[in-house]
Amino acid sequence: MLSLIVSVGLSIAYGAADIKISTVWDAFSEFDANVASHQIIREIRMPRAIGASLVGAFLAVSGAVMQGLTRNPLASPSIMGVTDGAAFALVVTLAFYPAASLVGLSFSSFIGAGLGVILVFMIGSFSKGGLTPVKLALAGVAVGSMLSAISSAIALHTQVAKNMSFWYAGGLTSTNWLSIKILLIAGGIGLLLAMYISKSITILSLGEEVSKGLGQNTFLVKVLGIIVVLLLTGAAVSVAGAVGFIGLVIPHITRFIIGSDYRWIIPISAVLGALLLVLADIAARIVNAPFETPVGAITAVIGVPFFLYLARGERRGL
Repeated sequence: MLSLIVSVGLSIAYGAADIKISTVWDAFSEFDANVASHQIIREIRMPRAIGASLVGAFLAVSGAVMQGLTRNPLASPSIMGVTDGAAFALVVTLAFYPAASLVGLSFSSFIGAGLGVILVFMIGSFSKGGLTPVKLALAGVAVGSMLSAISSAIALHTQVAKNMSFWYAGGLTSTNWLSIKILLIAGGIGLLLAMYISKSITILSLGEEVSKGLGQNTFLVKVLGIIVVLLLTGAAVSVAGAVGFIGLVIPHITRFIIGSDYRWIIPISAVLGALLLVLADIAARIVNAPFETPVGAITAVIGVPFFLYLARGERRGL
């Protein structure tokens, strides 16, 4: 937690115009609207740093919940088609309802995330031998690629490709206080639900038969888990775009540190996910200064080798 607080402070201080930590503190304790650096901190840097923390936390928790529900180590919002579904809905909304508010865009991203989940599970269920971790991952990649291709075609045809380039690349440059409110409302509900079902996810991760033998309503747990994923991923994508692999990497690191109890996995994943995205956002400003690298590219550099490592392990286990 201390590392996260320090990282947020560095994120606020570092940017196109570097600001001293003492000035950051003054903007909190003795805010002066006439001081340009105070305005930059309050209206630009603070929402961005807080937004990075919340988006990272939500994506990490969403990935942890998906992995627990499906017992699939490859499950994450970006791989299972959830992120691409949300981005697809955003393209459709911007193309046909260009005057939609940020709240409207957020609502459409929730619907799109749900569409991605439904398509992945439908395709995976139709395969011979039923759902397996690898089949779910392959279905997710296929659905994500399909939705991404359709999104690109719609964006080019309706001339909103430039607007959508932000969501495809993933970034936090447009984060403002309204974005933070949306994240806190939708994500707060999602996190509370995740903690509520955390014990049930721990039991469900042991196997469907074990869970039912202990008297657990597995259908209800899965429905609530899907709602959690839709709320957290939908809110995150509507604000930061397609930031991938946080939901894949962080739950595995968390389980390695504290074990398989989701009552601990969920909150610790939230903290580590927040820390990772804040640090990635700082790196995005450093790699090609004074220009910004899409934060989604930074997380992909970390996540792709990790995904290949996990996929190779799954292949050995088949």
